[in-house]
This record gives sequence, structure tokens and C-alpha cells, in this order.
Amino acid sequence: MRKLARRRRLGARVLKAVASALRLNILRLLYERGPMSYTEIMNVLKLSPNRDAGRFAYHLKTLTGMDLIEPDPETKKYLLTDMGKTLVEFADELDSNAFRRRLLVRTSRLAIENFDRNKIAESLVREAEVPVELAQKISREAEKRLMKLGTKYLTAPLIREFVNAILIERGLEEYRHKLTRLGFPVYDVSLLMRETSARGDDVEKVRITAGSRVIEEYTLLNVLPRDIADAHISGSLYLNNLGSWILKIYGVMHDLRVFLRNGLTFKNFLDQRISLRPPRNLRSALSLISSMLYLASAEVTNEQALDYFNVFLAPFAKGLSKDEIKDSLRLFLETTNITVPTGVSLGLETVLPSFLSEADVISSGGETSGVYADFIEESQLVASLIMECLRERGNAKPIFNPSVIVKMRPETFKDSGAERILFEAHNLSLSGLPFYANLVSEETNMVSYAADGLRFSADWTKDWELDTVRTGCLDNITLNLPRAAYEARREKDQFFRILSDYTEKGLRALDIKSRVILRRSQEGLLSFLLPKEAQDPYLRFQESTCILGFVGLNEAVHAVTNKSIHEGEEALDFAEEILTHIIEEKKAYLKNMKLRFALGLTPSFDAAKRLAELDIERYGLGDVYVSGGRENPYYTSMTAIPLEANLPLDDLLSLESRFEALTPGSHLFKIPLGESEADAETLFATTQRIAKNHKIGFYTFDRTLTYCNKCEKTFFRELTKCPICGSVNAVTRFSRKPIRYHTQLP
Repeated sequence: MRKLARRRRLGARVLKAVASALRLNILRLLYERGPMSYTEIMNVLKLSPNRDAGRFAYHLKTLTGMDLIEPDPETKKYLLTDMGKTLVEFADELDSNAFRRRLLVRTSRLAIENFDRNKIAESLVREAEVPVELAQKISREAEKRLMKLGTKYLTAPLIREFVNAILIERGLEEYRHKLTRLGFPVYDVSLLMRETSARGDDVEKVRITAGSRVIEEYTLLNVLPRDIADAHISGSLYLNNLGSWILKIYGVMHDLRVFLRNGLTFKNFLDQRISLRPPRNLRSALSLISSMLYLASAEVTNEQALDYFNVFLAPFAKGLSKDEIKDSLRLFLETTNITVPTGVSLGLETVLPSFLSEADVISSGGETSGVYADFIEESQLVASLIMECLRERGNAKPIFNPSVIVKMRPETFKDSGAERILFEAHNLSLSGLPFYANLVSEETNMVSYAADGLRFSADWTKDWELDTVRTGCLDNITLNLPRAAYEARREKDQFFRILSDYTEKGLRALDIKSRVILRRSQEGLLSFLLPKEAQDPYLRFQESTCILGFVGLNEAVHAVTNKSIHEGEEALDFAEEILTHIIEEKKAYLKNMKLRFALGLTPSFDAAKRLAELDIERYGLGDVYVSGGRENPYYTSMTAIPLEANLPLDDLLSLESRFEALTPGSHLFKIPLGESEADAETLFATTQRIAKNHKIGFYTFDRTLTYCNKCEKTFFRELTKCPICGSVNAVTRFSRKPIRYHTQLP
């Protein structure tokens, strides 16, 4: 009994020792910060050496006498004893219990719970990998600050903000980076819904945009190294499709024979495995292709290309009437236009490529019968009827997706059937729809294009099947060439040093992208293109390409030489030197790596616009050379020659072909028709001249269209009101991104 009484008296004395708020603050200070000297403690507690020295010494003596703190003879600093630590934790626990009883937390799980600081510590350890002891100290500090708020309930985001503030104050930026919460402010969500409604988009657009915003933040904070993320934010480079960058690939070149032979197997929304048998007729083949495109669009950001479309469908058209084929094709085009959210490119052959002539045919039920050379007539008929279907929609609202790519080979101009298809395409070009792949030269024989300019060539393994079909473009990154010139103060040597840094960051980001996509496939998220259980996945990942793009080549040249590319040999040589430098940097980076990278002319107008706007913000409009003026600034993209170039078409083609040779990853040359009354014969003659005299690989005749929703009529020029009904609000204008070459067709 005496021992118990003594222990109780001792306990009372210990509690009396911390009855003073100052003494308890001294203990808490040593608990949080570790050993401190007499002077350091006084300074932190904001005590005056002259006025408070005696009182402070008394408090230290009391704490020392009760074995709550002890002096270190070597460092002359005070340490917290085990008993002192226990007492601090006990006092904090008393405060916490009272705090928890009166304070509720609305959690991220949509539940209401009593506050518990241990959950803060657990979150720090789990999410940010903070050491346990440090996590407990931070949670205690957060609790103290929250206790001072006097609010009736807390939210999980508010608690996280307090914790992040403490991490920043303590210089623990790495942990704060991992703990950051992703999402929208309330105001931004409201604004998003209003803007989406004003554009006439549906509710799904709101959901997709909000989700993309979260993925963007996650990618910049947790996937990319800080220097690359900062480069994107500041505008020295641009990561396209950031909202799906860690989830999808940019584009894919399909091989229809895989699905015509094997049918289609996929998982539905209930995670049930569904199998569609190989098609037995043309209509079922086209239906299967539509389903395949829709399923693949969940894993593709931008473009899906179907090359040799008419060749692979030709066996299914055998024995059918023209009307039967046309009805099936029309249904396919209209269905694809409505249901597939990505771009779709249909590569149409005017003649049969030599490497397909003796290839085995995939026909009804997936059977192999004959070779494709046996179906040349059907192949040309399918191509011709696709043109006819699209042309019949010409006076109504055109079908912009899928896009048609007409391919020209040396034999095209020697075959009457092929020439007829090509001429029909130029009739359709009066509305600016088809694209043309110039494959006349021998080195382009095994090249495929997508409508956005992506180029797939047999230059990797030298096997056309391995290198061009069932491959993809993992993504593309855009370098801001004018920014490098402005940072270098227009000095050439410094410009190339900065350009090397930009290039290295871009290549490193694409390297990360390839590893991220491979990780997604191993997690089972790319179940269509890269199913993790497949020994031979549909997408040939190792043969897929990463595109290193750029914008503002002309603007960078002008910044350094004070001349545009087309204004002299010095400027032209410097432009080629810039691209050669990037190519050499790429080779050095990939020296010991087996990754397929290519330099390309960026197919992203968004990148050209954003980077120009950021440079104007940083350097001022007077010091930045852009196209589009103050209201709509942008840099030159997709082509090397500036938009304002006042040159004959042949001169432009000659110049542009020099840069296409240096950018094999992607390129697209647009020949504007403007308000001119061009006819099919004139356009066809232009194509003949291009095929004969110029190595322009991929081009289109471009024209702005105006559609009246009220009259359901299309006009081949830019209008502000309908010339028939006079309506303004019912008018919709369709145009490709700005391009204003001042050229005339001869």
C-alpha cells in the first residue's frame, strides 16, 4: 500500500510539473524538434532574456527535477527523457480524445467519421512512403492546427491541405509531391458544364474532360520526371494527349486479315468473353470491322488506319452486284462516322502492290482460297464504289470520318481502271475530302499512311508486314524550336546546345511512354491491342514507333537568320542543319536501345497554338515571330515552309520535299483550293505533275466547307450565312487547321 501511495504521489507531482502551459510547451518543443539549447528554446518560445530569464530557469529546473528533461554535458542542450516523451504523448492523447468527440470528418469514401490523427500517419506512410516516426510527428502537428480551426466538421481534402502545408514548411517537397490530391475545384467543374452545354456537346464529354484533367495532373506529378513535366508546363516542349498519355497509344495500323481469318474475341461490360465468328459475306465483314474499330478506340487516342482496305475486302465482293456492294459500303461508312470516336483512315489501292499479288486470300468463313491477284477487278470496284458513296453525300453533310487515302504507284498511270479511280477521287477532292499517298518511287513501295500524316515504312526489320501492319505510333512529342532560339538570344552555338537539351528531354519522355504502355499491358488494361495472356499480341509493340516532332522551324530560322526558310540559301541550309542536329542527337540517344523512333512534322495544331501563346506571354508579341496575328497566334506545323509563303506551287513542293525526306515519321502537305473554281481535270493534272516531278509523299487538296443544318446543303466555300435560306445560326463551317499558302493551281 505504501508503494502504491508513493507512486500515486509521484504521478501527481509529475502532472503538477506540466500544469504550467509553458512547461508543457517546452516538453512538446523538445519532442518535435529534438535537443535544443537554453537560448534556442527561449527564442522559439519568444521569451525575453532580460525579462523572462528567471522564470524560464525555474521552469527548466522543475522539469529537470521531475526527470522529464535532462541536460547533455557535451552539447550543452536539453534532451527529452522517456518519461517526458510519454507525458507529451499522454497530454496530446487527452487533447485528441476531446477533439475527436466533438469533430467529425467527411471522408473521401463518402462517410462521416470521428477525427483520428492515426489515419493521417497511416496515409503518409502508405501514399508518400514517409518514415513511421516522422509520419506520427506530422500527424500530431496537423492535429494541433486543426484543433485551432473551431469548425464543426472537416473534409478529407482540407486535412490533406494542412498536411501538405506542414510538409512544405519542413522542406519535405518529395513527400508533398506524392501526397498531392488530384481533381477539379468546384468552380472549374461548374464552368466545364456550362462551356460544354454552350458548345452543344453531350454529358459524356463532361465526364471524359474531367477524367482527362485528373490523368493529366497525375502524369505530370507522378509519372514524368520533374524536368520533363516543367518543360511541358513552361512550353519548351509539348506532350500530346496528356489526358490519356499513360493509358493509350496514339495511333494504330490495323491488319484486316487477322479479323477476317479469326473473327473477333473481346470482353463485354460484364467481363464476359464474347466471340464473333469469321465473316461469311461482305456485309458481315464490314460489320465485324466496325465492331473492331469501336473496341480498339478504347485503347487508341487519335487514328486507326485500315490499309489495303479494298484489296482485303475484294474476295467478299466476288459475285455480288454493284448495288449490293454499294449498300454494304454505305452502311459501313455511315455507321463508322457515328460510332467510332477516333479517326479512321481507309487506304485504297488503285493497283495491286507486287508484294500482295501472290499473298494468300482470306475469304468467307476465314478460309484461304487463291491469291489476291485473282481479285484485282473486285478490288478496283470496291474502291470506286466507296468514292461514289462519298460523292453522293456531297450536297448533304459530308462524311468526314472515315478518311479515304488513295494510293498511287508507278502502274497507276498505266492502268485504265486505276486512272479512272484516281480521277473519281479528284472529283471528290472538290469538297476537300480524300488524301493522296504518292508511292511512285521505288523506296516508297512498302509505305502506309494514316490520314493525320503518320507514316509506316518497312525500314526497321525490312519486312513490310512486321514494319507496317499491326504496328502503331505509341505517341508523339513536340519540340518548341522558336523557344530555343529566344533562350539562346539568337546565337547559333547556344541555340544548338539548348536544342540538344530539348531533344534529350523529348526522347526520354517517349522512352518513358513506351515503358508505361508496356506496364499497362502487363496489368491487363490494354486487353484488345496487347492482351497480357497472349504469346503473340495483336499489336507488334517492338515494331511500333515513337514520333519526335517539332513546331516553328521557320520561326526559329527567322529568329536566328532574320529570314524565312524560302528567302535564301542561308536560311534553307540552317533549317536543314536544325533537323540534321535533332536526328544526330536521336541516334546518339538510341545507340544502345532497341526502340523505333522517327522525326516527324507535328500533326498537332493545338501544340503549335499553345507553344506560340506561351512564348508571347514570356517574351512579348513584339519579340516573337508567329503566324495568325495577335488574335490567333500559332507556329508553323505539319509543314516546314511558312504559311505566308507567296510562291508558285511547284517551288513549294520542291522545298517541302527536302524536309519530308528528313521527317519520315509523319508529314502532310495541304494544297488549298480556296474560293477558286477548280475542276477535277485541273486537280488530276496537278497530281500527275506531283507524281512525276516531286517526292511529296502525302498530300491533300484542302477546302473550307459550309453546311446549313436547315437546308441540309453543303457549300464549297466559307460563308457566314446560308445563300439559300439566309440562316446564320444554322450554319456550320468545316475546315482543317489554318493553312494559307498563297498558291495557284496552274
